[in-house]
Order: sequence, then C-alpha cells, then structure tokens
Amino acid sequence: MSDRIQSVNTMSNNVFDARTDALFSQLRDQKVWKELQTIEGPMDAKIRLKAYGEVLCFCSNNYLGLANHPEVVEAGVRGLKDFGAGTASVRFICGTFSPHHELEAEIARMMGTESSYTFVSAWTAAEALFPTCCEPGDCIISDELNHACIIDAIRLTTVIKKGVQKAVYANNRLEGDKSLRAALEGAKKNPEVTGQIWVVTDGVFSMEGSIADLPAMRKLCDEFGAMLIVDDSHGHGVMGKLGRGTHEHWGMAGELQMAKGQIANGKEGEEGKGPNGQRAKGPNEEKAQSSKQQSSNGSGIGRVDIFTGTLGKALGGGAGGFVAASERVTKLLIQRGRPTLFSNALPVTVACSAKKAIEIMLREPQRVQKLKDNTAYARKKIKEAGFDVLESPTAICPIIVGETAKAIAMSKRLLELGVFVIGFGYPVVPEGHARLRCQISAAHSTGDIDALVGALRRL
Repeated sequence: MSDRIQSVNTMSNNVFDARTDALFSQLRDQKVWKELQTIEGPMDAKIRLKAYGEVLCFCSNNYLGLANHPEVVEAGVRGLKDFGAGTASVRFICGTFSPHHELEAEIARMMGTESSYTFVSAWTAAEALFPTCCEPGDCIISDELNHACIIDAIRLTTVIKKGVQKAVYANNRLEGDKSLRAALEGAKKNPEVTGQIWVVTDGVFSMEGSIADLPAMRKLCDEFGAMLIVDDSHGHGVMGKLGRGTHEHWGMAGELQMAKGQIANGKEGEEGKGPNGQRAKGPNEEKAQSSKQQSSNGSGIGRVDIFTGTLGKALGGGAGGFVAASERVTKLLIQRGRPTLFSNALPVTVACSAKKAIEIMLREPQRVQKLKDNTAYARKKIKEAGFDVLESPTAICPIIVGETAKAIAMSKRLLELGVFVIGFGYPVVPEGHARLRCQISAAHSTGDIDALVGALRRL
C-alpha cells in the first residue's frame, strides 16, 4: 500500500513539475517573464536598486512621499520600542493594542465614517467584508475593472454563502447596454435576489487612472435600494483637497472632524478651505451635521456606505488595510469576519506609522497640491514627447504601447537609462492594451520629471 501511495505522489508531483516548467518556458519565450528588482535603501523619489545603483522611481505608490518621512519612521520606531515586534494574537483574543484604536479613530475621521477596522492588508479587508456582510439572496454588482482583491472576494463569497448572486457591468458605464443600471434592473427582476443589493467600485482604477462617478452611482443606488461600496486604495492621499479620497473630490466627504470639536474643510469637495480657518462647532451644528450625513441605509457616513482602503500606498506605504463604515458593519466584522477571527492583527509599529502619515497628510494640504501640480506637469510633458498618455485627475499616467512584450522591453530600457517604470500587460490588462504605468509622487521634483521624459524620448 505504501509503495502505491508513493507512486501516486510521484506521478502527481511530475504532473505539477511538467506543467509548471511548460508555463515558465512559455513566459520566457514570450518575453513576459517577471524579474524581482531589489531595493537596497528606503523608498523615495530616488532609490538604490541592486545592479543599477541610484535610479528615479516612477512606479511606486508612495504618492505623498511619506514612506521615508522622518516623523512616520520615528512613529514606527517608537511603536516598536513601546509595544514590541509582534501582536502574537488575533484581535479578539489578545491582539488588540491601544495604537489599533487610535489608528482606527484617525481613519474614521479621515474618511468621515462612524468607525473603521484594520486588517493586515487591503486584500484581507475585502476578503473579510463580502463573505461576512452578504447572505444568500443578496446580489453583488461589480465594475469589470475592479481590483483583483474585489473580484476574488466576490468569488469567495459565492462559494462560502451559496445563493449570493453576482453581476458585472462595463467599466464606468452607468446607463445603457451592460451598464450599472442594467445590472441593477436585472437584480430587481431576478427571483433569486431577495436580500440586499451591493454595488462595488474602485474609486480610482489603478491601471487606467480613471475615477468612478460616485454622485451618479449614489443616485442609482438610492433608486434601487442598493448599498455603495468604494475601494479607494489609489485615492487616499491623491483625490480631494486634503487627500481624503475620491468621495472628497466629488464633495461627498462631509466636514473633517478635528480635535476638540474643531472642523476643517469649510465646504465640501475640491474647493474646501482645508485646515486653516478652523472654527468651533456648537451642539446644534453637531446634530445638524450628523443628520446631514445619514444615508438611506442609516450608516451615518455621508453618501458612500462602506469604504475599503489601504495603508500601504500614500499613507506611509507600510502595510495594512481597513474597512471604514458604520459601527454596525465594523462590529459585524469583529463578530463574524474570518480574516480577523483567524489571522493576526496589524503589527503595532505599522499602526503607529500609518496614523502619523494620516496626520501629516491632513495638516499639510500643500503636499497633496504638490502631487497634483507634479502630475499635471508630467502628463503635459509626456504628451509633448509624443506619447499617448491617458487623461486622468489622479497620479497615475498610463502610456499605452500595445503588446505586453513591448511594454516589458521598454521598461527594461528605461531602467538602463536610470528610470524605474514598470510595463504592465496581459493578464493584468487586456491583450493589446499593455502600458507603461508612470506613477507620480509629491516627492518628485520637476527635474526628476524632466529626466523621465528625457528617457522616454530615447526609447
């Protein structure tokens, strides 16, 4: 019997080895094999890359230049010294430390929600949200270009909760054929949809640099009784006057609650006043603001019901993700969310550094404005150099080149010229739509951007 088991295992291993080696050969033949580049120093506008030396980095999510900010680093070091290296537990046993509560309060303040709850990654946050909040008879409607974490979380949900329905609509298409409205109408007509309808979108689409039309989506959700979920991982630190996200860009964030009853952002949206000219808010105004922010679902978070987001991009670039929503949602995650019941808490040092990064972002709107100015300058110069760069109000500047192998070859050549830009192709983007994704940071100078454009001209 043991010989038979060993023979079966050997045969199984040989099947895996053979098909994996065949895949590797195919990737190399097609010139789409990925190589891991190793950084030998801190993340910044300029980085030290193994085998290349100092290069300009235009492929990082370090949008505000906070990954190596001295206050952010010091907050992490202080957290490490005060609370140790690890949590050694899940949150509900003995893995909740005071910096977790402090960070979650700061995230809720930034997003304009009743509460928030952190995870070790934004992927884990999405993976917790849908299987926990959805039940059989619900329907999840998703934009076709949503991030992979949303797609996989929805797939997982339909397996864990048999009877959860799903639908997809064309990217940012709200009316007409294959639109969000069509998907909502289909859900309403589907006899198997007897529960909650959920609509989920990226705030900023990471490969396109485009943004979701949240006001129009909110209107549709209200019409059909749906809840709106926004993953704004590429919107934090980028969109809105204070960098609060895509909802701030659209004037849907509400006033920023400050310490000791103060507020910033004299009016909503891009034209808000920012943190200067703060004023005290009286008890009647508090009540009025609370009432104003109540959505049709009673979430008290303005006009987006639930956010997922990351701490690993503009907000310090460490790690971690979160759900920001009503207390009803976060309490349900605490009680029933498998990724928090069975996986360790966010490291305390990351919680401390992320909280400091949010504080810096909110107190220094000029940092967000510098990012916007840099992005506008980069997009203008790249166009002048003759490249097809997609229009966007975000910090993502995709240069469409066509074939995957071409994008990777261009990326390699740019690196030889001292500029680090990644080429993306299939399966990350559709066949024939490969691109160089240039990501701009507030840490870049105009000289850095000129050097990027100069290298592009040499391709």
